[in-house]
Amino acid sequence: MSGLRAFEATARHLSFTRAATELNLTQGAVSHQIKNLEDLLGLRLFTRDGNAIRLTDAGFEYLASARAALTEVLVATDRAIDRQRGDVLTVACLGTFSIKCLLPNIGDFMRHHPSIGLRIRTLVPSTYMAPQDYDVSIQYGSSEDWPDMVARKILREELFPVCSPALLRADDGLRVPLDLSRHTVIRTASPFILRDDWPLWLEKAGIPGITFAGEISCDLLYPSYQAAIEGLGVAMGRSAVVAGDIRSGRLVEPFAVRLPSSLGYHLVMEEERAKLAKVGLFCDWALERLGAIAPVAALPM
Repeated sequence: MSGLRAFEATARHLSFTRAATELNLTQGAVSHQIKNLEDLLGLRLFTRDGNAIRLTDAGFEYLASARAALTEVLVATDRAIDRQRGDVLTVACLGTFSIKCLLPNIGDFMRHHPSIGLRIRTLVPSTYMAPQDYDVSIQYGSSEDWPDMVARKILREELFPVCSPALLRADDGLRVPLDLSRHTVIRTASPFILRDDWPLWLEKAGIPGITFAGEISCDLLYPSYQAAIEGLGVAMGRSAVVAGDIRSGRLVEPFAVRLPSSLGYHLVMEEERAKLAKVGLFCDWALERLGAIAPVAALPM
């Protein structure tokens, strides 16, 4: 492990000196650890180019595996330590909900429970995170999506278009849903998102066959909403995560047409973790505080 740490730090800095400073070792100790690792592998990881060093092809290929191994060990270490501690709560949360809802409110939980430390991890749709790596998670879907877990829905959700105030005030503004034909639509689409909510909303609005002036596609919700804030087009909002931007005036809801969703954000955790006092405190807080993120009333048509 010491050889892997020395190799990863040196590869990141491309400097034995900087790696030694980071690891609080001498440059000679770092060089010695890498030499031992090279002897074990039977290949060279670095070559010298004047006063500089660079990775060999074998070193570049080995680096990805070394980083993965170090990350897995660090996660396993944190997991083992946290299982023995009742004062650290690990919350895994989808990025957009974390930025828009959890982080703006989590200070309230910290004030009420100052003895509980927080570790917040980001759930990435394309990357699996084992349930053992968190105490409680906040995920999107229906309660049936996690059959072997405890799942508690945080709040009811509605879907509706959102855009920047400037776009609403423009000459080709948005007064009725059919006006969308003159605007760019912002879709959130990736292999990990099961459906695009725009077709369902358009059917609800009575204009299922509409053609937009243009389209922008983002692979995650957060860039979709930021694109809407920047005035690039109209995005499909989820009531929980756009409520703050609507209240602040960064986004507006142009139509009084909302689509109730059968999906929503849920607290998801292992059954054994659900019995922990720190998890119970967080869940009670989340259901009360985050569950009170009420959707702003729709505009009259």
